[in-house]
Amino acid sequence: MSTSLPKVALITGASRGIGAVIARQLAGEGFAVVINYANSADEASALVDELHRAGHQAIAVQADVASAADVARLFDEAEEQLGKIDVLINNAGVLKVLPLAQHSDELYEQTFNINTRGTFNTLREAATRLNSGGRIINFSSSTVGMNLPGYAIYIASKAAVESLTQVFAKELRGRQITVNAVAPGPVATQLFMQGKTEEQIQSFAKMPPLERLGQPEDIARIISFLVSPAAEWVNGQVLRANGGLV
Repeated sequence: MSTSLPKVALITGASRGIGAVIARQLAGEGFAVVINYANSADEASALVDELHRAGHQAIAVQADVASAADVARLFDEAEEQLGKIDVLINNAGVLKVLPLAQHSDELYEQTFNINTRGTFNTLREAATRLNSGGRIINFSSSTVGMNLPGYAIYIASKAAVESLTQVFAKELRGRQITVNAVAPGPVATQLFMQGKTEEQIQSFAKMPPLERLGQPEDIARIISFLVSPAAEWVNGQVLRANGGLV
């Protein structure tokens, strides 16, 4: 029987929503998971307890991905408690739907700080600290291909993530690390439902030819594939997971 240590997956923004489902998926596949959170300490702790009860290895680490110092500490704590990281999943993100002209400086900065700078901070840390042969998956959005009114600043922050993904994949030459992005369409999470009427939600559900909203499990299964040996030839790509919406 093998006594090798499990691979370690760090998932940002993993206390709830898609991130929490990804944490459960990867823990079930034998990964030791690092559940990063910014503010949701109770939810992160509850998820760790749930995974421990199921016999999995998991820790929760508070860190603001927009802070380079916090991200360095996040990697430090992960390494100290579980070992060097094999998989980085940049799931943390914010979304506020508002016309471009109505965005405040503060909202613009918050969107780019978390969505773009947060990804930059973890990629920069991963460049020297991720195990060779590892996997990095960033989160974009299918809105980048839709150009919906009200999403300009969000789309701009995610378009930057797609560019970071494609260039960083080439910069890690020689490390056998793949870097890809997943760009979900509308997914039935609290973040998506918030502030929408039932009519608006149903309108989004009818947009894809498959005529439903995505589920967090749909995205988690794609992550599962991308971190597996089966996906070792997929690198520098943006996978739009949206049921054919765009």
